[in-house]
Amino acid sequence: MSYSVILPSWSIGEDCYKDVFKIVNPLGKKAAVIGGETAMQKAYGALKEALAKEDFEITEPIVYGKNSTYENVERLLLMDEVKNADMIFGMGGGRAIDTCKAVADKVNKPLFTFPTLASNCAPITAIGVMYNSDGSLNGYYYPQRCPHHTFINTDVIAKAPTELFWAGIGDALSKLAEVELATRSEKLFHTTLLGAQLAHSCTEPLLEFGEKAMEQVKADKTGYEMEQVALSIIISTGLVSNLTVDPKDYYYNSSLAHCVYNGSTLIPKSGGKHLHGEIVSYGVLTLLTYDEQFKERERIMKFNHSIGLPITLAEIDLAKEDLQIIADKAETLLEWKKAPYVVTKERFIKAMLDTDEAGKAFIKAK
Repeated sequence: MSYSVILPSWSIGEDCYKDVFKIVNPLGKKAAVIGGETAMQKAYGALKEALAKEDFEITEPIVYGKNSTYENVERLLLMDEVKNADMIFGMGGGRAIDTCKAVADKVNKPLFTFPTLASNCAPITAIGVMYNSDGSLNGYYYPQRCPHHTFINTDVIAKAPTELFWAGIGDALSKLAEVELATRSEKLFHTTLLGAQLAHSCTEPLLEFGEKAMEQVKADKTGYEMEQVALSIIISTGLVSNLTVDPKDYYYNSSLAHCVYNGSTLIPKSGGKHLHGEIVSYGVLTLLTYDEQFKERERIMKFNHSIGLPITLAEIDLAKEDLQIIADKAETLLEWKKAPYVVTKERFIKAMLDTDEAGKAFIKAK
C-alpha cells in the first residue's frame, strides 16, 4: 500500500503579493482570477500592481456568483477565460474559494488562493463545502489536492468586515473540540495522528490573542495578535483538516459543533441570517455539553462572551421548537457519527438546551 500526503504552503504579510510571480511562474503565464465581487474590488488592484512588471497575465475579475453551488461551477467552466488560463486564482472568502476548488479540479489546473478575510480554513484545504441554490447544504467536494499556495495579505484581511474575522474565530474554535471527539476511540496512524496533535495548536492562540486581534481589526490595522489569530483560523485549522480527511477512508475533521450549524441552514431566521462561524461557536459549547466537558465549556463560554460570540440560543435566533429540525437534519450528516459513542437526537436537543441555560446563567452572574 502507498499513499501521498500533499500539504499546503503559504505566504503572509502586508507585501506578500510581491512573492506571487516567483511562486506561480513555473506553472504558466496566465491566470483566471475568480472570486467574490466585493473581495476582488479590495484585493485585485494590489495583485495587478504586484504583477505589473512581470511576464504574467491575469484576466479581469470574474465574479464566481453568490454561493458555492454546482450551478456556479458549471457556469464558470464554460467561460473562455477559464478554458484559456494556465491556472486559477481564487480570491475572496470560503464560498468563493470552494467554488474555485471545484473549477480548478475539474479542468485539472493549479489553484492559488488569495483569501481576503480570515473566516475559515478554506484557502488551504482539500475539501469544498457545496450548497444548493436555496442555501441549504448540498455536501462536500473533494479535489485531488489542496491549493498549490495561499497568499495571506494581512492588510487586506485587516480591512475586511470585522464580523467576518469574528466569525472566523468562532469557526476555528471548533477544530480541537471536534477532532478530539472524532478521534478519541480511533486507532490512528501517522497522518491522522499528526492531524490530531496539530489540532491542539488551534485553540490557545484564539483565546490568548483574540480580544486584542479584534481591536486591531476594528481599527483596520494589522498587528502581531491579528496575524497570529489569522494564521490559526486559516493555516492551523486547515493543516488539521488536510491531515484528518480522506474521502475514501476516514473523516475526523468535524463533529457535533458543525451538526448545529448544518441543521440551522434549514431555519432561515437563524442559518439564513447568522454567520457560519457564529453558529458553529454555539455548536462548540453544545458539543462540550454533550460530552460533559463542563470545565472546558466554561472556559470557552467566557471567551465567547468576551468578544460577543453567542452563548445562548436567542443570540442566534433559535428557539426550543427549532431544535427538532436541527436534530433531524444532523442525524443525516457525516459528522453525526463522529463521536466515540452513539449520539441520539434526544440528548443532542438536550445538550443545546442545557447550553442555553448555562449561557443564561453566565450572563445573569456577570
